[in-house]
Amino acid sequence: MKRMAKVVCVVSALMFLGFALAGPALAESVKVGVVLPLTGSQAKFGEIEKLSFDLALEEINAAGGINGKKLELVMEDDTGRPEVGRSVVEKLITKDKVIMIGGGYSSSVTYAVAGVCQQNQMPFLVNTGSADKITTSGWDYIYRLNPPVSKYADSIETLLAAKVKPKTAAILYENSLFGTEGAKSFEETCKKLEIKVLLKEGYEHGGIDYKPVLTNIKQLNPDILYMVSYIMDASLLMKQAKEMKLTPKMFIGGAAGFTLPEFVQNAGVASEKVISATLWHEVLPFPGAMDYYKKFVAKYNKPTEYHGAEAYAACYVIADVLKRAKSFKNTDVKQALSETDMMTVFGPVKFTTWGEMKNQNIATTYVVQWIDGKLELVWPAAQATKPFVYPVDWLKTWGY
Repeated sequence: MKRMAKVVCVVSALMFLGFALAGPALAESVKVGVVLPLTGSQAKFGEIEKLSFDLALEEINAAGGINGKKLELVMEDDTGRPEVGRSVVEKLITKDKVIMIGGGYSSSVTYAVAGVCQQNQMPFLVNTGSADKITTSGWDYIYRLNPPVSKYADSIETLLAAKVKPKTAAILYENSLFGTEGAKSFEETCKKLEIKVLLKEGYEHGGIDYKPVLTNIKQLNPDILYMVSYIMDASLLMKQAKEMKLTPKMFIGGAAGFTLPEFVQNAGVASEKVISATLWHEVLPFPGAMDYYKKFVAKYNKPTEYHGAEAYAACYVIADVLKRAKSFKNTDVKQALSETDMMTVFGPVKFTTWGEMKNQNIATTYVVQWIDGKLELVWPAAQATKPFVYPVDWLKTWGY
């Protein structure tokens, strides 16, 4: 019995020693909330961002976490609806006791979440929601990594002026905060380039028949068709444009659904040669950009694009902020966010005030084109992976 007691004591001592050595790193965690659409019509966007957050989180914790503490991301599904976004962020703040919020995909949900965060003085780092008013509302606890939607068409503008030189345009957009502001911004681009807008029309997302409005567009025969759409609508618009043999000089997407890998999968040959605004490409000369792309492909067996890069970069910004913060009090986290000045795979991140924007990072936009089923960077020309294909014989491209 005495021998048994000694064995028990030795084992207990070793276990205690093990817990003492490993305990702080494993038991203590720093909790950050992340709000994304994980179900519903925007789930594909939420999926690519969640996977990128997970990839970055794994790397950050493997490298020591937040000054020796584990970074924990508490993921919540906003389902793509503002009222759900408000509800889950209130839960994250009051029940989960997170110290800051990240994520934010759709503009409508992000704006709703931002309002709750500002009211509760909870630091919120937005990585995708792009409506201008998210950072023009004067909110001091809201920071945005991605550019506002009013800047999305900047590179499209220079490409049109240099190569396509259209005289007329039609604009289709989803009746959401993102779609409405994106369409308004491109209309201003058209005025600047002296392009006559023949039609500007919104639609409810999730439709199954866009042929009536596409028929009107075909009759108007614009030089370009600009569309601000999420993934399912983007794919269906192009499939039905193909069926109707609608052939403008160029089909242009306002980012969002036109850059996801699922666009080419869903639209098929109708996606070929379509161009879109984008915020990132893996060939850009940002440290780690191509490495992130390759790691994502290797881990998940599918490609990634700008939405994923935003989320991956945002996770590293969150880690950097929390490492530098004097404490995890909201005011100290906010101060550390304000002092952020770092390079990420998405590019440089520094939150400044410019124009009506507050706590807004400045980021460049680019143009991509689907060429042989692959998303190629085509503009600016100096950074292109493939030359911009123009003019396009759409009927031949579609196999007619």
